[in-house]
Amino acid sequence: PSPDNTFQYAFCLSKSTEPSELRYAVSILDGLVKEGYSHQIDCMYGSACALYLLGEYDKSRNRCEQILRSNPESRLAAELHLASIESKEQKDARAVKDAAVGGAVAAVAAGAVIGIASMMLKR
Repeated sequence: PSPDNTFQYAFCLSKSTEPSELRYAVSILDGLVKEGYSHQIDCMYGSACALYLLGEYDKSRNRCEQILRSNPESRLAAELHLASIESKEQKDARAVKDAAVGGAVAAVAAGAVIGIASMMLKR
């Protein structure tokens, strides 16, 4: 297939809901960039979209920053860049909250075990 057909196929895959298709799209688009395909910015944007959908927000943000360095007026890259930053912050906040809740649950469970054990020892 021609590079244009390959690009169109990979760009369509970059909007998929299937993680394997998203990874494949990133692989193809990155390959096109390395081969010097003429639509470098579009390839990088497609990769950034796929990485964002995979939840790899740091990598998506880095791709957007690469685009914005050479093409600062790219509205799509700027919007995806901000979305990547916000999603990463939300993901980190959820992880901290989950760790705090998990720690509290473990403390309660440990307290219950100790309480039951002390009751059994008093008998």
